[in-house]
Amino acid sequence: MGRGVQPSASLLLFSLGLVFLFFTAGGGVAAAQKTWCIAKPSASNEILAQNLDYACSQVSCAVIQKGGPCYYPDSLVSRAAVAMNLYYAYSGRHAWNCYFNNSALVVQSDPSYGSCTYY
Repeated sequence: MGRGVQPSASLLLFSLGLVFLFFTAGGGVAAAQKTWCIAKPSASNEILAQNLDYACSQVSCAVIQKGGPCYYPDSLVSRAAVAMNLYYAYSGRHAWNCYFNNSALVVQSDPSYGSCTYY
């Protein structure tokens, strides 16, 4: 097209038709897979305790307190995983919010158990 020339109506309709076909044929943006952040089982207790303290300084960790739905199992790795995921979810579920000095993993399988729901 030359300078100052407007695209024809048929070209615009054709382009809109292609966009419509793209999205209705399943080629559109897929729904994002939900992810969770959990502690690496190999993480040291020292690092897990630091992660737990940091996450709980940023978000409410009431669910891992005694009587909360995620109190059991009463282990550092379990409590840290719940706290780290709370922080991860609160912060927007970005991979960098689940780094925790390379002591965490982003997973696509829901780690919820019993009455403990990972959000």
